[in-house]
Amino acid sequence: MRSHDTPHILPRPFIGGGSPATMRRSVMSVFIVALLALGANPGAAQVGSETRVDSLRAEVTALKAQLDSVFQLLRGREISPEQARGDALERLRAAARAAAPTDPVSPPEEARFVGRQRSLQLLNPEISMTGELLANISNQSESTDNFIPREFELTVQSALDPYALAKLFIIFHQNGGDLEVFPVAGGEEKGDEEPFVEVEEGYIEWRHLPGGFSLKFGRFFQQFSQLNRWHLHALPFQSRSLPQMAFIGEGTLGQTGVSMHWLLPVQGFGTWEATLEVTRSSNEALFGESKRLSYLGHVNAFWQLTEATDFELGFSGVFGDRVENDQRYAQRLFGIETAFNWIPPGRARYRGLRLRAGAMVLDPERRGDDLNPDAAKGAWTMGELKVARQWLLGARFDWVQDPADTSRSAWLFSPTLTFWESEFVRLRAEYDFLHNPEETRKQFTIRVTFAMGPHRHEAY
Repeated sequence: MRSHDTPHILPRPFIGGGSPATMRRSVMSVFIVALLALGANPGAAQVGSETRVDSLRAEVTALKAQLDSVFQLLRGREISPEQARGDALERLRAAARAAAPTDPVSPPEEARFVGRQRSLQLLNPEISMTGELLANISNQSESTDNFIPREFELTVQSALDPYALAKLFIIFHQNGGDLEVFPVAGGEEKGDEEPFVEVEEGYIEWRHLPGGFSLKFGRFFQQFSQLNRWHLHALPFQSRSLPQMAFIGEGTLGQTGVSMHWLLPVQGFGTWEATLEVTRSSNEALFGESKRLSYLGHVNAFWQLTEATDFELGFSGVFGDRVENDQRYAQRLFGIETAFNWIPPGRARYRGLRLRAGAMVLDPERRGDDLNPDAAKGAWTMGELKVARQWLLGARFDWVQDPADTSRSAWLFSPTLTFWESEFVRLRAEYDFLHNPEETRKQFTIRVTFAMGPHRHEAY
């Protein structure tokens, strides 16, 4: 039995298995012993007997064979990085990982807890606010009413379920900077009227009904052409067209009733849609004191001409009764509108052209007598050219006859320069030159429009 201080040629870890570092030290010891044995006394080796040389050669051969067996054993063993470093703790960790199951059993699905506090926000409606501020100067009021907080609009909308959508638009409006097409002698100035708050639109809409139909019920801007559906802050100019202001009024044609929209199943010849609306007459410019039903029909067609250009054509008609001085007679308003867009796909952020034009005819018919007034006519055209990423040049020209006296007419020319600071802030400079039989109005306006929240403009 060997004592603890007895030297070994092959250390004990090699015999019973040990770390590779200890094995390498043992191999190096074998080489050192062999070299010392061969080079300790060269002179004696040369003068010694052949038996001594043969015995040394045999010993080296045996050591080489033993070294080869050690290398074969090392190559045959799987050595982890932790074992190679000789760290006992790492060896234990490696053994624990090797003993652990490769596919641990996960807890059952029903046992997992998932907090859904943030999902409660999905029940809240989308709330947005838009505002429009004017800085105005004209030849009629050079030092009064120059700064006007014209309109603030609160929008609340929500998808009620996969089929129904509800929208509510509440506005605070203050008159000022408005264009009066045919001023009434001795009438109240628009800027002198008190600010007011009203529900501009509030309706529920069912979309994606069978057959390509959708249904709307409530108070809404009616589908008389396309621009009538746009809210004031979305218009490309600071007022609506002269024909619309003369025939419908300063605002838009918005009444309470039901609207049915149908996407016609037409293939190969553009995209066609039709709208039929039945509403309670409340527009004083068109229907006076009447509260009877009025009817609207609209047909619109859209063609994609090329990748960069498209064309749109629409026809509209409104039919109802007008009550004035205890007399009732038929009231009819017709309109046609076209739109042309050029938006090059590769440069849509820097170049583009939008053109719109339309015409209206107000054709009332008396009942119970021979009086049949002449139909009043009007036309308008407008365009915007995108000259840079944030800059647009625009212009419009309008003409209209006075519905009370078709021998009188008015026209308007307005150039504009628009700067889009971002999609939430827009600045526009506009010069209006309005001529009517009573006066010539010259007006310069700086218009600042901003939006807060997820307000999304719909492409009507």
